[in-house]
Amino acid sequence: MLGRLAQGITVLVGLFIALSIVIPTFRAGDLVQLLGISGVAIGFAFRDILQNFLAGILILLTEPFQIDDQIVFKNFEGTVESIETRATTIRTYDGRRIVIPNAELFTNSVMVNTAFDKRRMEYDVGIGYGDDIDLAKQLMMEAMHNVDEVLNDPAPDVLLMELAGSTVNIRARWWIAPPRRIDDLRSRDKVLSAIKKKLTANGIDLPFPTQQILFHDPNRRDGWRSPTSTRRMARW
Repeated sequence: MLGRLAQGITVLVGLFIALSIVIPTFRAGDLVQLLGISGVAIGFAFRDILQNFLAGILILLTEPFQIDDQIVFKNFEGTVESIETRATTIRTYDGRRIVIPNAELFTNSVMVNTAFDKRRMEYDVGIGYGDDIDLAKQLMMEAMHNVDEVLNDPAPDVLLMELAGSTVNIRARWWIAPPRRIDDLRSRDKVLSAIKKKLTANGIDLPFPTQQILFHDPNRRDGWRSPTSTRRMARW
């Protein structure tokens, strides 16, 4: 970027010197006046381009993110491929390219997933109301400690988060390094598999959400049949 700016300034200075030699009557004041009048018109015509250009300079100077960082901007998520003066290009995880104007990146919130060396992951696991909460916590901790991708420092932990309609929700939290998307998916796969196997092997129930439905019966005086309990398939 700095090289392009220096090149442009050099060309303008060279043009000015050449005009002074070819046209002896050409004065510096004429060029300044011409640039002043045309600069206003150009500024209005290319306002968005200049705004993106200045935003690109500020992004390169302040470095809120760098090339090869993985960022989230609005509905887009991927790896930064290039930061140019007009726009920033990111490559999504499914192999697509997104070009984002620098002005939008500079004036809106951007989540940088790889800003630090470590990243904390979490997932809520629902157990039955009749299960032992302390035992479930202990088993989940043992399962996470057996996964190589889970860091010991900071240590993983489990917290009781919610008494929901059908389950008691316990949140498992663990740290990974490096914090890239592929490491996130691998650790999540292994941690959830280990927790599922550990809980079911020790008799901890992972219930489905349940729903009670009452059917109207016009042949009965009270108008109602006995309640029927149904189950809906859902992720544990």
